[in-house]
Parts: sequence; C-alpha cells; structure tokens
Amino acid sequence: MHEQSPPKPKLSLGLLPQIAIAIALGVLCGFVFPDPLTRIFITFNGLFGQFLGFAIPLIIVGLIAPAIADLGRGAGKWLGITAAIAYGSTLIAGLMGYGASMLVLPRVLPAGGAPSLTNPDEALLEPYFSLAIPPLFGVTTAVVLAFVVGIGLTALTGQSLLNGFRELRSLVNWVIAKIIIPLLPLYIFGIFLNMTQGGQVATVITTFLGVVVFVFILTWVMLFLQFCVAGAVSHRNPIRMLGTMLPAYATALGTSSSAATIPVTLRQAVKMGVSQPVASFTVPLCATIHLAGSMIKITCFALAVMMLTGRDVSPGLMIGFICMLGIMMVAAPGVPGGAIMTAAGLLASMLGFTEPEVGLMIATYIAIDSFGTATNVTGDGAIAAIMDKLIGRSKGYDELEEEAEAAAVA
Repeated sequence: MHEQSPPKPKLSLGLLPQIAIAIALGVLCGFVFPDPLTRIFITFNGLFGQFLGFAIPLIIVGLIAPAIADLGRGAGKWLGITAAIAYGSTLIAGLMGYGASMLVLPRVLPAGGAPSLTNPDEALLEPYFSLAIPPLFGVTTAVVLAFVVGIGLTALTGQSLLNGFRELRSLVNWVIAKIIIPLLPLYIFGIFLNMTQGGQVATVITTFLGVVVFVFILTWVMLFLQFCVAGAVSHRNPIRMLGTMLPAYATALGTSSSAATIPVTLRQAVKMGVSQPVASFTVPLCATIHLAGSMIKITCFALAVMMLTGRDVSPGLMIGFICMLGIMMVAAPGVPGGAIMTAAGLLASMLGFTEPEVGLMIATYIAIDSFGTATNVTGDGAIAAIMDKLIGRSKGYDELEEEAEAAAVA
C-alpha cells in the first residue's frame, strides 16, 4: 500500500501584506485604468461602504455591551478611567502638536502664501449606481446604548438577556471574520485607485509638503510615546507591541475610518496579549473617543494656515481650541474625514477662519486623512494594554480569564 503524503499547507498572505499589495496596486493601476473600469471598483466600494456604515453601530453594541457586563459591577469605573486616558492622550497630542509647530512650521512653510485648493473629493469618479443601507442608529447612539445596556446587565441577576448579547457578540465576530476582513483589501484597493485617478491628493501634498512630513513624523513620535507608556505599565517590549499593531495601522491607511478598522484593531490587540474581554471593551470605545492622530493633524494644519495668513497665534486661544476640539470630535470617527467636518465649526468660531480657509483645511486634511486615523487606531492598542494591566491588578488575571472562558462557552 502506498502511504498517503501529508497534505501540503496552504499558502496564505497575512492581512498586512494583503493591504500593502492593495495599496501599491491601487496607486499603480490608478495611472493606467480607464475610467469605466475604475468605476466598477468604485461601485463595489460604495456598496461595501454602505454595509460598513450599517454594521459599525451593531459591532459597537455587540462588542461593548457584553464586554462591560463581563467586567462586572465595577465596569462603570473602568468606563470612566478608559475615557479619561483616551481624552488625556488626545489632549497631550494636541499640545505636543502646538508646541512642535511653533518651533518647526515657520522654517518649513512657503513664503508665498497658500494657493487656492479645492476639496479633493470633488475630483473623484462616481459609482455606476449606489444603494443606501442606513444604519439602525448612529455611532454615538450605539456607544450610549452599549454603555446603558452593559452597565444595566451588571445589575441584573438573570442570565437570559446577558446570554442574548453574548450570542450577538458571536454573530458580530462571525461578520467580522467572514465578511469584513476578507473584503477589506479589495475595498482599500478601490479607495487608492480612485484617489490616484482624482489627482488632487498630489496637489495638496505638494503645497504643504513640509507640513505633511512634519505631521507624519510627529504622529510616529506620539505612537512611540504611547507604547513606551503602555510597555512600562504592562511590562512588555513597546517596540514589539507597536509591531503587532501594524496591521491595524495599515488597514486604517486604506479605510480612513477608526470605526471601520475596529475588527482589525481588536484582533491585533488580542494578539498583543490583551485579554479578550478588555480588548472588546476598550477598542470599540477608543475608536470613538481617542483621536490623538487627528488632533495632531488638525492642530498643526490650523497653525499652518494661521501662519500663512499672518494671524497672531495666542497660546490661550490654541489651548482652549485643543480642549474643545477633543470633546467635539468624539462623534467623528465613524465617517472618513469626519473629524475635520466636525472641527469646521470650531475653526470658524474660535480661530476666525473664513470659508476659503476652512476649505483649505478640509482639502489638506482629507488628502492625508488616513495617516491620522492610522495613528488613532494604533494608539488604541496601547490604551487597551494599559487598561488590561489596570483591570488585571484590580480583579486578578485568574478571575478575568475565568470570565473570558465563561463568556466564550456562553
């Protein structure tokens, strides 16, 4: 009898290489694809984007509510601590952006002023058709609902409602693993294909090339600081932790949405060593309230516009602006580019920006929106690691693991 040879292992690319290939192909194909072919991918992106918009509130409720319940009666305290850490990180990012900009921007800005630029979204191609899939409720409503339900479940003695939400979590995890993550590379390819053919991105980046490079470096400085703190608290190697979160960074480069990147951020946080209950609790929450990268970008570009237009930059004005901006952007991450749209009113009311100057901010921000979003979601992993250690110290890791196993069985 002939012995059967063992089956050959299937070759499969990880998510990070898939995303890198999708980005590269999107840029390259953007130079050669005819418009009719490009619009096929844009049509897919429109449909998939609508599905993401529909699924994101359900993901938030399905992950946060049972995670809060699994954390027990002290969950309200952990909500407050997580929110305080996330908001503090966002404020520090804004203040760091302000201080660094005052030192660097006068040396890198062009002396001739700011040329008129249009919003790059206006140059992009349209899909062949679109299908509206409105979500059942908005992102902010989903977060509030998850808080109310999760905290309420900790006070109930019965298990029926809790088991129902745990089953909802299983359904959400299935949607993430079987639908969203497999289609993300194709979605990212379409985004970069459309942006490359639009041509506006290169124009905006050329205008503020020095500021773009400066902001990019500053976001990585912020990430390094975040993971140094997280590594010190959790007693792990911060460089290795940051490397584990890179797939989330790469995914956010394509989606430009913290909320749309939740599935990948959650998966990488667990791989980094964060327990499943804590990761399911902190990652969706931080995707809504932690905007360190967006804060750096808006602060630096607002200062650049103010310097180009000859405005006097007052420290008191900018600090107040940063504090208010951190609060106003809480509801922004559900939509790509949503942070700058939320900040537009504040730019006009507090900083006195005119309509053309707000348009310049929107154009510049949207053109490189993904880099700030990537910083946001990667930093969420650092906060998740900090919270995992804090909750573990309070409750004990054995108890936390027992709760995670009980949740998995249920």
